[in-house]
Amino acid sequence: MESVLKTAFPFIVVAVGIGAAFGGVMMIVAYTVLAERKVLGWIQGRIGPNRAGPWGLFQPFADLLKFIFKEDLTPDKSTKVVYFLAPLVALTCALMPMVVYPFGPAITTVDWSFLPWGLGEGYHVLPLTIGQIDVGVLFVLGITSVGVYGIALAGWSSNSKYSLMGGLRSSAQMISYELAMGASVIGVVMLAGTLDLNGIIFAQIRSPFKWFIIPQVIGFFVFLISAFAETNRVPFDLPEAETELVAGFHTEYSALKFALFFMAEYVNMFTVSVMCTVLFLGGWYIPGLGHIFEPGSIPYAVASMVGFVAKICAFLFLYIWVRGTLPRFRFDQLMNFGWKFLLPVALGNVLLTIIVVFFLNR
Repeated sequence: MESVLKTAFPFIVVAVGIGAAFGGVMMIVAYTVLAERKVLGWIQGRIGPNRAGPWGLFQPFADLLKFIFKEDLTPDKSTKVVYFLAPLVALTCALMPMVVYPFGPAITTVDWSFLPWGLGEGYHVLPLTIGQIDVGVLFVLGITSVGVYGIALAGWSSNSKYSLMGGLRSSAQMISYELAMGASVIGVVMLAGTLDLNGIIFAQIRSPFKWFIIPQVIGFFVFLISAFAETNRVPFDLPEAETELVAGFHTEYSALKFALFFMAEYVNMFTVSVMCTVLFLGGWYIPGLGHIFEPGSIPYAVASMVGFVAKICAFLFLYIWVRGTLPRFRFDQLMNFGWKFLLPVALGNVLLTIIVVFFLNR
């Protein structure tokens, strides 16, 4: 029995980590929806949700119950297999990058000797990353790019002109702004010398700037603008465009299938917020925290994770603030801005970074 437990222990740790990460992300997503409704209410002089629980705190769960019990309608002439798979594709691609997120620094003072089967006497390293790979940046960019297939397939399979137009717009928008987003990341990768997300954080710790937003301020703003477009958020929410396309690609979706698209949008917001934090704001690293807590200790890891979540929440608040402030672009303005302004600026930043890195390494 002890040998079985000893063999299964690493898998148990990974399973617990996946459960904790998934639960944490989904709670952040749920309360981002509530925060958005509350902040927009304040901006517009309204109260916002305040009935379900104190201060409306149970509103996300009330919304979930509503989606579960609503009637699920399926268009008669839709391509049903693709119609059902599309929201699953969108949500799965939104959640998969969670595997490589560095949620905090590794804990090096974990003592497993208290376990009854004697596993791991002494001290071991407990990483706060589900799976660390050397090309984490490419993994996240690749998976999030595939997510547009869920939207495109939903638009095509619904057999609705509004849905089809929303899917086509999303595809064109993704292609236009994915190039600028990828180019904005190249500058960070050149400064860090690695595609590993943890490696990028440690490169910022070793850097005299501590955060790459200082030497890569142009890349930061290009990434931020591209992130708004990639997640189909205001002022780039052309795939939904209620005034033109009813609800865009999810016009024909209802009940839980609509909820999956709804969740995918907010998980994508979380994903780009994490990427922006890791690439430009040092990830979980907080300058000066090592003088308060011992690096590698549990208090240091907890404080770093709190700082990491605070940075993510700041970006999520920015999403909400922009939605309540800026109007939607026309589609031709969206495409012109992406190709004629944002992409040249991103490429110019790459060229400038190449020149700077070349002379620094001479």
